[in-house]
Amino acid sequence: MRIIRTHEDVEAGLAGLMMLDARLEHVVAKAGPVPLRRTDPGYRGLANIIVSQMVSKASAAAIWRRMEASLGEISPAAVLSLGDEDCRQFGLSRAKADTLRRVAAAAHAGEIDLDAICDADAAVAVRELTAIKGVGRWTAEVYLLFCAGHPDVFPSGDVALQNAIGHALDFDRPTASEIDSLATSWSPWRSVAARLFWAYYAQEMRRDAMPVTP
Repeated sequence: MRIIRTHEDVEAGLAGLMMLDARLEHVVAKAGPVPLRRTDPGYRGLANIIVSQMVSKASAAAIWRRMEASLGEISPAAVLSLGDEDCRQFGLSRAKADTLRRVAAAAHAGEIDLDAICDADAAVAVRELTAIKGVGRWTAEVYLLFCAGHPDVFPSGDVALQNAIGHALDFDRPTASEIDSLATSWSPWRSVAARLFWAYYAQEMRRDAMPVTP
């Protein structure tokens, strides 16, 4: 498995994708530079993804800044020390606070290793992550894509990706199941395809290209 670590890896993936699907040549030409967008694996990386769900980029950044200012290191032990009022002051919803705590408890107890899971098969990793209540498929796949650098994951439930694919390939916005089927032809570079369509979404549709949950 070739981990996506560098911009050169992204370029190799784009070249591979255009060989697999000639339609993507048009998408690559219009998308402009395709960002790497990697972050370190571990609790902090997954917590940031959870915080970012279903809020604007600015709101997520503000919540994260308040958490860092209060806690310093975003670690399982630090998050487990928080009370309900602390979480409300950060701007966290009850559901997000509960999910952050459940992941922190699992990591702190050694029930899940968020670093080691990056080396697992994607299906196995998604299954282990989503066994924690509040962690859905989208969250798990985005963690594998951006924190693990997994080359072959496509978060088909992402609304921005759905809109970008429909726009770029000239059909109605596809469903997650339709994208799952379509994306099989982009293996083993589905993670680069996701980056490509987020870049296309930002460039051609003039929208924030942060991953967007349903």
